Amino acid sequence: MKSIKTILVVIGLLSISCSKVDPETDCIKGKLLINGICGNITIQVISGNIDSNLIVKSWTDPATDKTHQNVFALKSICTFPSSIKEGDEFYFSIDNDPKGSDCAVCLAYRPVPTKGLMIKVCQ
Repeated sequence: MKSIKTILVVIGLLSISCSKVDPETDCIKGKLLINGICGNITIQVISGNIDSNLIVKSWTDPATDKTHQNVFALKSICTFPSSIKEGDEFYFSIDNDPKGSDCAVCLAYRPVPTKGLMIKVCQ
């Protein structure tokens, strides 16, 4: 009888850990503001729980003189989906795991905010 209870508990725990992520409640909503040359990407936080110390509250893009609120530079450019275009909104989580962050990028520069984050797009 104990082994059946143990199996049921294990199955219950596995089903909790394997549950799907709900992007709207478990992730941060962002917007791709600038898809600059060579992965110089700027993302704006639209909603969700994020430490305000990790992002730039107000940043003026020197290339356009436009001011943007709650932005950061994308550091995980090698794993960012190319299907997301400027103006698109999407959900993401902060991902400090550097897997896939070692890829070749050109050295052309386009201004980005001073703070940057590695992220993973929520599916």
